[in-house]
Amino acid sequence: MTDSTNGRRRVPPERHRGAVTLRRESMPLSTADEKLLDSHHRGEWKTKDAWRALRILSEFVEGFDTLADLPPAVSVFGSARSTPDSPECELAADLGAALAEAGYAVITGGGPGVMEAANRGATEAGGMSVGLGIELPFEQGLNDWVDIGIDFRYFFVRKTMFVKYAQAFVVLPGGFGTLDELFEAITLVQTKKVTRFPVILIGTEYWGGLLDWIKGRLLVDGKVSPEDMDLLILTDDVEEAVQFIVDADAALAENGTR
Repeated sequence: MTDSTNGRRRVPPERHRGAVTLRRESMPLSTADEKLLDSHHRGEWKTKDAWRALRILSEFVEGFDTLADLPPAVSVFGSARSTPDSPECELAADLGAALAEAGYAVITGGGPGVMEAANRGATEAGGMSVGLGIELPFEQGLNDWVDIGIDFRYFFVRKTMFVKYAQAFVVLPGGFGTLDELFEAITLVQTKKVTRFPVILIGTEYWGGLLDWIKGRLLVDGKVSPEDMDLLILTDDVEEAVQFIVDADAALAENGTR
């Protein structure tokens, strides 16, 4: 298929399901996650969920096997909708480069926007760049800066990989997906389900209102403890963020936690 205006081949919309790529009429109207979780699919539960369990297991095995030999890594989150010239994308590229120079692989969701910028920064700095994609109705595929990429069907499998192989989370401006990863990380650290690791917010103007609400509402109402506020670090400085990760890693190593 060729674009008559410039002679270049047009790439049709596509959907990734694990190792499978679907295009045009082969693209399904629903995702694997929807079929697993949506109560409207109750009729399939007895006949198909046992097989889905095997597929879920295979995704865990694929992720564990592929990422087991990664160097120390940091998961970076942010909006797929950010434009390449946005301040957050510029910060993400600088962050990716700084993390690579500090010896960390960079893990993102593998998409465009902030994720692509962080992957690009890491790759251009000579570091390892990882993308963990997910099947979505508006799937765009892994960005071109990913060195190791895995496409997942199930969000919860992908989330495990973000946490399991990360020494820290760095969160740049983003939407619901970014907030989801942020609060899941805080919850896992707060409940001691994972060894404590830094959760860093970059962008004081963007995240300041959220932290003010947490302090002014959740903390005042006793819904969180004062020490819970220490779970989040807020900064605008990429170098400060990376240094905090390095220092936290060194402290854990000294205490024999890692």
